[in-house]
Amino acid sequence: MLTILGKPQDGFCDGVSRRGFLRVGGLAMGGLSLPQLLQAEASAASAPRRHKAVIMVFLPGGPPHQDMWDLKTDAPREIRGEFEPIKTNVTGIEICELFPKLAAMTDKLAFIRSIVGATGQHHAFQCLTGRSNRGQPPGGWPCLGSVAARLQGQVDVAVPAALGLSPKTGHVQWGDNGQAGFLGPAFAPFAPEGEQLKQDMVLEGVSLERLRDRQSLLKSFDSFRRRADASGTMDGIDAYHQQAMGILTSSSLAQALDLSQEDPKLVQRYGTGSRELRADGAWKRLDQFLMARRLVEAGARVVTLAFSRWDWHSDNFKRAHQDFPMLDQGVSALVQDLHDRGLDRDVSVVVWGEFGRTPKINNKRGRDHWPKVSCALLAGGGMRTGQVIGSTDRLGGEPRDRPVHFQEVFATLYRNLGIDTRTVRLRDFTGRPHYLVDQRYQALPELA
Repeated sequence: MLTILGKPQDGFCDGVSRRGFLRVGGLAMGGLSLPQLLQAEASAASAPRRHKAVIMVFLPGGPPHQDMWDLKTDAPREIRGEFEPIKTNVTGIEICELFPKLAAMTDKLAFIRSIVGATGQHHAFQCLTGRSNRGQPPGGWPCLGSVAARLQGQVDVAVPAALGLSPKTGHVQWGDNGQAGFLGPAFAPFAPEGEQLKQDMVLEGVSLERLRDRQSLLKSFDSFRRRADASGTMDGIDAYHQQAMGILTSSSLAQALDLSQEDPKLVQRYGTGSRELRADGAWKRLDQFLMARRLVEAGARVVTLAFSRWDWHSDNFKRAHQDFPMLDQGVSALVQDLHDRGLDRDVSVVVWGEFGRTPKINNKRGRDHWPKVSCALLAGGGMRTGQVIGSTDRLGGEPRDRPVHFQEVFATLYRNLGIDTRTVRLRDFTGRPHYLVDQRYQALPELA
């Protein structure tokens, strides 16, 4: 890890200290001199870039599908719950009354009410990879962001192709930002607040304040490289260290993470939420939705984030009154922002959890684990929106028609990124090739 010291109190508007940010690594850059990096940055700033990207919103714990976007008004009271459906701006589609902002933009959304194939395990792995974590190939399955990083590389040498904004959670599997698996650590998602590197490299004599002085940085950087080249250590620097160089010698990523550069009215539309971690789950930050948009606009291909904690074995409806409006605000602001910026055809959004909840409400007014069926919301990516895909039975416990597997959603996201799952294969540590999704699954034709 490349470390540049700065004043601890010098921080971004979201509370991440600049020292903390500069102490972490990034994704690949590899071998460029500082003048080349600065030239690339200047060129990137003057030339608009268009690339495909995905923002994945993970809802840790399994959200209650029959209380959100698949209400069962004709089911018995112990199943249907407390909420009423409201009309959306698409005739015939109704969702929970606590999502009025999403209801007003349903023409920009696609709801899947019949997600199947959940393993029942309490972690983000299946939402990040589309796969079960059982019986993995040598090295393990790579996440979506790592695959995009491996196949498509970086849009900007200073911005990682894959980033994860999920915090460290008490239940660590919920705070997973994705693993590179058999692709190797060079393609692991970058977590701005994570600990990705095992050791430090220090640009001696360069404080954070001097980073703004590019001439001073150039001299120190060149001196560092000369010492490293002379000792032969530069050749041995692993990908993480080289990646950190790319980030630290450009302001692109730092600027993307600095929300103070946004219009205050837009920041207010997203909201800020809370950085407090609830029990063993994730925080309820709304500004991370805005941060995700800024990151893909800066060049990231895949950004993942985790929102709240949805393992509601008790007080399901009380918790829903707290979290549904916040999710409504964050997702609606993100989708509208992408449309306003003309990014709705380039950036795909998916919102989902690892499984659904039981149809029957338990004696603690909660719903328990239910891997048989769950739901998802998709937007952007040039997809055909304003529709519902699939349905469940009267009780919301089984898919009634058009079951949609996790891997079908992944095939769709890969298609939106411009990656053909029917032909592309990647090799594991033994050299065995693997398709990105099992070949019996294809991208959803309904969204094409």
